[in-house]
Amino acid sequence: MAAGAAEAAAVLEAGTAGRFEELLSLKAGSLLVVHFWAPWAPQCAQMNAVMAELAKEHAQVSFVKLEAEAVPEVSEKYGISSVPTFLFFKNSQKIDQLDGAHAPELAKKVERHAASGSFPPGSEQRPQEDLSLRLKKLTHAAPCMLFMKGTPQEPRCGFSRQMVEILNRHNIQFSSFDIFSDEEVRQGLKAYSNWPTYPQLYVSGELVGGLDIIKELEASSELDTICPKVPKLEERLKVLTNKAAVMLFMKGNKQEAKCGFSRQILEILNGAGVDYETFDILEDEEVRQGLKTYSNWPTYPQLYVKGELVGGLDIVKELKENGELLPVLKGDGA
Repeated sequence: MAAGAAEAAAVLEAGTAGRFEELLSLKAGSLLVVHFWAPWAPQCAQMNAVMAELAKEHAQVSFVKLEAEAVPEVSEKYGISSVPTFLFFKNSQKIDQLDGAHAPELAKKVERHAASGSFPPGSEQRPQEDLSLRLKKLTHAAPCMLFMKGTPQEPRCGFSRQMVEILNRHNIQFSSFDIFSDEEVRQGLKAYSNWPTYPQLYVSGELVGGLDIIKELEASSELDTICPKVPKLEERLKVLTNKAAVMLFMKGNKQEAKCGFSRQILEILNGAGVDYETFDILEDEEVRQGLKTYSNWPTYPQLYVKGELVGGLDIVKELKENGELLPVLKGDGA
């Protein structure tokens, strides 16, 4: 019995299109939540952790991780253009979507969809959880949580707009909660935090303060030491180039090259019989331009082994002709 409960609470993985379709069919009788994610995006790792917690709370809901770039046919079918993205399915049909790392909104959608018709006949829904427990979960939903009027894209008061501008100016990574969307949270958080106005900023579940406090922290240069930062492009590129032992940055992907040079290098790698991963630079302009500077190599494709640049198509052809390609791909000397 315990093993079954643990299994139910686990987040499943769909590593192939076939596995995704299998899960869609197997879990047709309940709510299925699918996280389209990427290992290079820190906000995805954060949301994977959020999803794992939700899986513990909602045993009747199935949670699935699907690496968007690794299963492109599924991503393309559902029009996934960014990560993290969450799709909600019932009876094998998509019923809702959430774009971005919005932990409170994800929790709210899961609760709402789980409550609408997924309980077996005769069962009763869980009683509404205690407000203070809910507020604690909300304030801990992301390392940096902003409770504001509106959203970062559309603030609905001047104070919230100024707060978002400050956080963005300092490249701070944050999730937000629109207090207009939930009157219980709006009123309850004032007492919970002993802070009567909005916006309110929390870091690691602890209240930092409102706009005036954040302005003071900005003026004293303390804000950057308190709040988590969005990884810089160079850090992201380092993670990407080390994503697999052999990484190919190309136009297109393993299944479909979108230029002749990329097609030729795919044929060479496939012929070498080694495992490798690809990244489609046409899908991410920041990576496409940034990697040229990072690697000091102006064209694509670019091949990396253990995070180190090997070169482009000409270099790879030369290594193949000299019989040196396989040792290089195996990391014996790049």
